Amino acid sequence: MKGNIVVGQSGGPTAVINSSVAGVYAAAKKLGVKKVYGMVHGIQGFLNDNLCDLDEQIGGEMGIELLKRTPSAFLGSCRFKMPKIEGHEDVYEKVFEIMEKHDIECLFYAGGNDSMDTVKMLSDYAAAHNKPQRFMGVPKTIDNDLPITDHCPGYGSAAKYIATSIKEIIRDNESFGVEKPTVCIVEIMGRNAGWLTAAAALAKGEDCGGVDAIYLPERVFDLDKFLADVKELAAKKSSVVIAVSEGVQVADGRYVCELGKEVAVDAFGHKQMSGTAAMLAARIAEETGLKTRAVEFSTLQRAATHLASLTDINEAFQVGYDAVLAAEEGKTGMMITLDRNGDAPYQCGTSAYDIHAIANVERKVPDEWITEDGKGLNDGYIKYARPLIMGELLPVFVNGTPRHLVRK
Repeated sequence: MKGNIVVGQSGGPTAVINSSVAGVYAAAKKLGVKKVYGMVHGIQGFLNDNLCDLDEQIGGEMGIELLKRTPSAFLGSCRFKMPKIEGHEDVYEKVFEIMEKHDIECLFYAGGNDSMDTVKMLSDYAAAHNKPQRFMGVPKTIDNDLPITDHCPGYGSAAKYIATSIKEIIRDNESFGVEKPTVCIVEIMGRNAGWLTAAAALAKGEDCGGVDAIYLPERVFDLDKFLADVKELAAKKSSVVIAVSEGVQVADGRYVCELGKEVAVDAFGHKQMSGTAAMLAARIAEETGLKTRAVEFSTLQRAATHLASLTDINEAFQVGYDAVLAAEEGKTGMMITLDRNGDAPYQCGTSAYDIHAIANVERKVPDEWITEDGKGLNDGYIKYARPLIMGELLPVFVNGTPRHLVRK
């Protein structure tokens, strides 16, 4: 590449999405790319010509190390949906106009399903109009629902946070064993795929009995059966801890969090979900008189860089780095995938895959990893997920709190 490049971030942040930006930046500098731009607030900011110079923002190895330890989207994110090409050619021409203005040869976009759709449409437009610019997808999502890739950067760190927090909640909930049973419902992100909630299974070990049940959106949620299960558990033990996905649905297709209320919808048509644990805890208290607690991890599970998985950090960096190498080879309209090639010991490489097989395709937790009763995960999932949460990268502490890299 003889010109410049630009990298952007989109969708919900993760604890390691900035490591992917660091990987793009490091590879570009090694290849001698003239200038590495960052999109300020993703493709939405790019359309407004809102760019920053990453040399000024990162400034060397120390900046890269701090970036790896910085939560959220360093460049700023967005949930902007690119319109269909037909009838909106002016929007796409604007992208290429800005790329030409800044001599940008390749655009790298870190994100999930919707972001990969943006990469697909931009590369398709370039191909149809004989434009030389290239477009590469860098996978990112705590939801772990992108197809083809073995797993997604961001998932391992979120899973580590969930498993750790669940263990701590279980110990806390067990503290008052002499009182009447306490039922704690823990709500975990996941609209249609239960990968994050499945991570609650990783809390079980020699020092922890694990959660009493895990409810995923891959199974229809029966509210009456749920209440009966809670009563049965409470009759046997004083502490009950249950993990539930925010996206569990009843038989008629409604999300549990929708029962009795309206929910907002975002630009992509996704319902904004929250309140599943609170609703279930209230119903349990109403039906049984038991003491209940509702815990919602919300953004904590995607922002906890202080508890990020080192494996996840390294792989997030690698997919960013290898996206640049693939572009240098002339590739476009592709996403970097993580390809597992060993479990003992764990080994994982990368490859570039056609974006058309990835964009707008959602991968769910395999049926064979869900227990027969639909309320837990088996050893197949544990074998898959355990390597992804291994290792730690300590923050740089200043005055007792972690130091982050802040965009100027």
